[in-house]
Amino acid sequence: MKISTILDHIDSGHMALPEFQRGYVWSREQVRGLFSSLYRRHPVGGLLVWVTDSASANYRGDGGVAPGVVKLLLDGQQRMTSLYGVARGKPPAFFDGNAQAFTGLRFHLSTEVFEFFQPVTMKDDPLWVDVSEIMKAGQKGHEDFIQKLAENPAIGVSAVKYSARISRLLSILEIDLHIEEVTGADKTLDIVVDIFNRVNSGGTKLSKGDLALAKICADWPEARGHMKSSIQAWNKAGYEFNLDWLLRSVNTVLTGEAKFAFLHDQTSEQIKEGLKRAGKQIDSCLNMIAGRLGLDHARVLFGRFAIPVMVRYLDQKGSKMSAVERDKLLFWFVSAGMWGRYSGSTESYLDRDLEMLEGADGGLEKLMRELRVWHGDLAVQPEHFDGWSMGSRFYPVLYMMTRMGEASDLGSGLPLKANMLGKMSQLEVHHIFPKAQLYKHGYERREVNALGNFCFLTKDTNLGISDERPEVYFPEIEARHPGALASQWIPMDPKLWTMDAYPAFLAARRKLLADQANKCLTDLLHGDTTYLPLASSAASSKQVAAARPVIGGVVTEEEEAELLKVNAWVVERGLSAGQIAYDYADPESGEQKAIFDLVWMDGLQAGLSAPVALLLDERDDVLELANKAGLRCFRSIKAFEDYVNAEVLVAA
Repeated sequence: MKISTILDHIDSGHMALPEFQRGYVWSREQVRGLFSSLYRRHPVGGLLVWVTDSASANYRGDGGVAPGVVKLLLDGQQRMTSLYGVARGKPPAFFDGNAQAFTGLRFHLSTEVFEFFQPVTMKDDPLWVDVSEIMKAGQKGHEDFIQKLAENPAIGVSAVKYSARISRLLSILEIDLHIEEVTGADKTLDIVVDIFNRVNSGGTKLSKGDLALAKICADWPEARGHMKSSIQAWNKAGYEFNLDWLLRSVNTVLTGEAKFAFLHDQTSEQIKEGLKRAGKQIDSCLNMIAGRLGLDHARVLFGRFAIPVMVRYLDQKGSKMSAVERDKLLFWFVSAGMWGRYSGSTESYLDRDLEMLEGADGGLEKLMRELRVWHGDLAVQPEHFDGWSMGSRFYPVLYMMTRMGEASDLGSGLPLKANMLGKMSQLEVHHIFPKAQLYKHGYERREVNALGNFCFLTKDTNLGISDERPEVYFPEIEARHPGALASQWIPMDPKLWTMDAYPAFLAARRKLLADQANKCLTDLLHGDTTYLPLASSAASSKQVAAARPVIGGVVTEEEEAELLKVNAWVVERGLSAGQIAYDYADPESGEQKAIFDLVWMDGLQAGLSAPVALLLDERDDVLELANKAGLRCFRSIKAFEDYVNAEVLVAA
């Protein structure tokens, strides 16, 4: 079928996109490559469509479908969306993505190359023509366009020789694409989704959550839009959630189960009600976690998969929860995060914890007992603050202690509690002993970026201290704001404030941090010593294992900024965002083994490319462990970007 006919079918509603398809994810480079291939008549592959009854078809967008039968695109969405967007100058009705990916495509009549509009290099060259304008004008506007070129003094009679190239550009729409059809009354949604996953060569395979959402959208087509609105609202508030995560909470509310298969039997009305209830309880959870614990953004929200369990519990309780019960639930949340309850086999642990809430004897106490049986002693030991980097599980604990306790800003002396206003009041990581000074004295990277050397200060104060040595700026701070140093659990012995005494300083501060962490946890328990004895005994074997040094990690905010930039670069190209400071743990015990800088465990195109890790300035033992975990590793940003351009985008 000719491309022009396919585009007409999209306009008339004879061809559409199935609801289970994800949105448009192609980059400008992929669009440019498609048109270059079509202009040169290189093969670009055929289409796969599902021929089904229009009356029962569940399709994307508000465009409507033609009566009778409709062809739903299973393979070819990205290509046809790109072709439609350029040829029509606007997205199709089923569009969901970034229209900038195909807006402004230009073709150079002399060099015969495609590029996207660049004002500086193109504005004075009339041979750069707008592909959308040419295609919308069609053959009728062909002669007028050539005449306009001829009127340009820089081109004149030479315009005639470009006529054939414009004709070749327009004839892209007359290229025939092979269309293979999936048809028959036996082709249920399950079968079609399975076919989609097997043959889809240019997009992203459907996860279990996508399949569940596909079934939900079959009865409630607007479900995806409602869920995306909720996700966007939370992300705007500083969190990073996705549809799979939200579906977990909807599932736990409705079924008390973790596996998405349990959602399949829910009606559209039940799903609507479940989403409403889940959204309400997620808001309650985030408000509790931010307000009571101070964990108010994605970077410090460890154990996010504990939230679906909390959502189930809150939904069961309604509004009948005391302050004591709320704090015990938060104690469970913090403990689950510290000890990596959901860093391993997430779904199996979710199932187990949800089971603890059911039955006459189920509830919060049973949930907490299960955690203690699984991990052992829940008390924090000084060795747990022996880790390093911003990826340590005790990095959020340090942030929580700062927000919950009486920690003061070293510059202003004001408490660093949650909800401080002003751009310069946002909390930043501060190296108590400056990095430059420590490196100058021969300390290694792990020592320099030890968690015991971190505290949180306002941006203003952090800039003010700069790289002053503690022995210089500590006395000044203590004179201006007595007690501010101690409020940040800094040892007050001046002998520990020198560069030579740095290891002893870390040891002393780790003890103070552990004492404060246990105090925060004890406060949440309101005197209940069942789960956290006031006088903690010797650490259990699991405690000792958990306190072993963890390799790898994001060590500075500058490094984190680099990784965020790489993530943004990847997303701009229509690929999936990776996870920064990935917690690599033993799947059974939850013991943290390593922190990988930036990871795509499902590949940059989930299910289509290999798991990948970007490891900046990491040691060989980190690389070895990442390789054993099945990750293809890159140790520089350039090498990683070259891989994306040469292998992932080209393959797509």
